[in-house]
Amino acid sequence: MLRRTKIVATLGPATDDPKVIDRLIQAGVDVVRLNFSHGTAEEHITRAETVRDRARAHGRQVGVLADLQGPKIRIDRFKDGPITLGEGDTFILDADLSPDAGNQERVGIAYKNLPNDVGRGDNLLLDDGRLVFWVEEVKGNQIICKVVTGGVLSDRKGINRQGGGLSAPALTEKDKEDIKTAAKLQADYIAVSFPRSAADINEARELLHAAGGFGGICAKIERSEALEALEEIIAASDVVMIARGDLGVEIGDAALPPVQKHIIQLTRNMNRVVITATQMMESMITNQIPTRAEVFDVANAVFDGTDAVMLSAETASGKYPDKAVAAMDRICREAEKQRIVKESDHRLNTRFGRIDEAIAMASMYTANHLGVKAIASLTESGATPLWMSRISSSIPIYALTEVVETRRKVTLYRGVYPVSFNISSTVTAEVNAEAIEEMRRRGVVRDGDLVIITKGDLVGHRGGTNSLKIVRVGEEVFSNS
Repeated sequence: MLRRTKIVATLGPATDDPKVIDRLIQAGVDVVRLNFSHGTAEEHITRAETVRDRARAHGRQVGVLADLQGPKIRIDRFKDGPITLGEGDTFILDADLSPDAGNQERVGIAYKNLPNDVGRGDNLLLDDGRLVFWVEEVKGNQIICKVVTGGVLSDRKGINRQGGGLSAPALTEKDKEDIKTAAKLQADYIAVSFPRSAADINEARELLHAAGGFGGICAKIERSEALEALEEIIAASDVVMIARGDLGVEIGDAALPPVQKHIIQLTRNMNRVVITATQMMESMITNQIPTRAEVFDVANAVFDGTDAVMLSAETASGKYPDKAVAAMDRICREAEKQRIVKESDHRLNTRFGRIDEAIAMASMYTANHLGVKAIASLTESGATPLWMSRISSSIPIYALTEVVETRRKVTLYRGVYPVSFNISSTVTAEVNAEAIEEMRRRGVVRDGDLVIITKGDLVGHRGGTNSLKIVRVGEEVFSNS
């Protein structure tokens, strides 16, 4: 059984050996993530080239997602190493302190505008919420805090304001340069960190196009303000990532599960792709098997309809990167056997705005009710397979296209599999026969199986899908339709 839910794995020092990349591909990775918070432009370009080279060797298509750092709001560094703070201690976040002069009483901050964003009574959460500071007073560029929850504090830990409200722009100068690198390495997706509105997504898209890039834009939902503008952000994006780390810190961990379910449902309803991310298999950074709680987390995301689940440090710096992918693959496959994952009433009571959208919906309705073995969607842009993939089903959708960018793009779509397919004829009946032969060659179908073929009359025309044909394999009768 093919796995429908896609797996995104973050690259890093643990995956720099091409043999490890081979094992990740064999374990089932669909998309790799380049984390621009770390590494150089040259390292990211090399990693992307290595993955694509090894994927070709395995006869696979693996997508590349470039994840921008965004406005990381962090403390600076300590002069003599980590400190330990206790409940009730006074501690100062000092925007005027030099970057390496932190001590037991105070530490510098990289985001110099922070004193203007907070006031007495605010709670600041450091190191993903492990430490909590209550703001007593803001005096000039000093934020004087009382420690509510103490612990060990080390260099460059992140700062969040509970409830959100920090004014840092989504795209920094570093991000704008990194977009040029992403365009150079032909990233299939660009992830924008900490967007607050559709304007942030639109700006990233404009910068990418100006740099010659073609990838889709992924909005990382990790600010509480993003939830207030969720629909406009989704509408402006191609993909949404539920970045549960910073989002959980800002809204509270207990609020995360219903928010995750809502984002997945809304994103799919709006015909966009959704990734569930952060700490999905955190224990596998050092352990060879996941915890039971992690198994449930991945499975529940699959039940909710996520397109993809993502690994971060588990593969970037963990001891067992390929085992993490293999474990995630195993969990997804088992979850996908359940009835809830195979059935859908998506858009049964709504009108369609485009012909190709109507063909996609009709194909899935027919396939789910007729016992169709597979769907062959001849596509230029990938739009028809995307709409099809919004319908819960166990029927595989094959995106047949000669456009390499489209083959890379669909690696993230749930239940869609890219196939390199060059149309050698302008005769519709011959094209149908070629599509069936390609499916047969891949072992997808055999004589007697029903297959749905969707395509457009005008080859090479984007958005032109306007026909649906049901074919029984082995009955070599193809009309010119």
